[in-house]
Amino acid sequence: MSWQKIIVETQTESIEAISNILMTHGAEGVEIDDSAELDYYQPSDATVMVKKEDIIHRLNGAAVIGYFANGLDLQSLTASIQIEVNQLSDFGLDAHPGTVTIQSVADADWATEWQKYYHPVRVTRHITIVPKWEDYQPVQTDEQVIVLDPGMAFGTGTHPTTKLMIQALEVIVRGGESVIDLGTGSGVLGIAARLLGAGEILGTDIDEVAVKSAQGNVDLNPKAADMTLIVSDLLKDVPEKKYDIVIANMLAEVLDMLIPNVNDILQPNGHLLLSGIYYDKRDKIIDALTEQGLVVEQSTKLGDWYGIIAKLEDEED
Repeated sequence: MSWQKIIVETQTESIEAISNILMTHGAEGVEIDDSAELDYYQPSDATVMVKKEDIIHRLNGAAVIGYFANGLDLQSLTASIQIEVNQLSDFGLDAHPGTVTIQSVADADWATEWQKYYHPVRVTRHITIVPKWEDYQPVQTDEQVIVLDPGMAFGTGTHPTTKLMIQALEVIVRGGESVIDLGTGSGVLGIAARLLGAGEILGTDIDEVAVKSAQGNVDLNPKAADMTLIVSDLLKDVPEKKYDIVIANMLAEVLDMLIPNVNDILQPNGHLLLSGIYYDKRDKIIDALTEQGLVVEQSTKLGDWYGIIAKLEDEED
């Protein structure tokens, strides 16, 4: 199959939004080249001695690259993508310069070019994310390995918002909790919750392509085999049930819409784990949580991003 790629030049804070735009327009995979990635560099194997200054990396801004099969009307796609990128400023996101261009990809090089960007990543003390083509053996006895196909959907564990959420799961999960992962993307957070000991897990996403991608990743991780995945716009098609843990790694603008309704699905004394919060949106999100009677127990920063753990306290306690 022949491929072309659409490249969007942007800033770190707009990466996830632009990744979503590209995927909804039919990208078979999304590659991220982010100058901020070096700030979060952590080798998966402590015996690997690589100095940060020796790593070839982008100096500023970010590029989000979507891979598209030949035969599509990429000129029309590019025009539509450009409009949506330009609209990100309406949501308070800096996407400049926001240029959208097309570039051909040599057929023989596509698979190897794709795979060279993804290697095992030690996300937290207990979780390592490994692309499916790597033969990786855990370094520590308490290390849990998540196997992902990075070509299937964005959200592969390398972004700070994902790391913040997995760190929050390590803090909260004690074993057996029911979990709902809203906007599951690649499914990585739901899979991580299971490996950390959670019980029943439901993952949802507004995008049917993302749900299929997440299912593919669940299939790569037998311990998470009974994780359920459905298509739902936030809580629209979620079954009437309350969960011990609600996960939402989304843009702050979407979290604003979710928070007023989250008590409908959160058990008393349950926890809401949020990420995808750029530094200038943190206070607004905390105010929204407080208005709903949620108590912020922890706010963690990684680069320019925040993760929040909030608790719905039982009024009877």
